[in-house]
Amino acid sequence: MEARFNLFENEIAAKFTKRFANASLVIEQSPLPKSTQELVSLRASQINGCGWCIDYHTKEMAAAGETSVRLMLVAAWRESTVFTEAEQAALAFAEEGTRMADAQQGVSDETWDQVRKHYDDDQIGALVCLVALINAANRLAVIVHQKGGSYEVGMFSAAAAG
Repeated sequence: MEARFNLFENEIAAKFTKRFANASLVIEQSPLPKSTQELVSLRASQINGCGWCIDYHTKEMAAAGETSVRLMLVAAWRESTVFTEAEQAALAFAEEGTRMADAQQGVSDETWDQVRKHYDDDQIGALVCLVALINAANRLAVIVHQKGGSYEVGMFSAAAAG
C-alpha cells in the first residue's frame, strides 16, 4: 500500500517537515545520550504503531552499533537485563509520556523521580522535548500511512537537508 500523501512533495507539508526535522537537531545535539534518544524514540514508535519510525530508528541504531539483543528487547524492557537504570527511567518516561490518556497525571511522580535521579536539567529538557517530538512524528507518519521497510540509513538526514 502506498502512503496516502507524500509530506515531502506538498509545499506546506514539506516546509513544516523540514522545520520539524530542524527542531530535532536541538535534541540530537543535546547532552542526552544518543543511545537513550534512540531507545526512547523506538519505544514510543512501537506504542504508536508507527512502522516507518520503527524502521528508521532500528536501522539507525544498528548502524550506530547497537546490539540486536537490545533492539529486540526494547518492547519488553521491563523483562530484560540489558538496559541500565538510567535507560529504564527514560523508557518508563517515554511510555508514560506517550500513553497520557491511560493515566490522569501523565508521567507519574515515581517515574519523574527516577528520571531526576539519572539525568541533569539539560538532559531532562531534551527528554521532555524528545517524547513530544517523536509522538508528533509518529502521528504524521501514521496519518498518511507511511509504511516501514524501505528506510535506508541516512535517508532522513538527506531528505531534511534537501
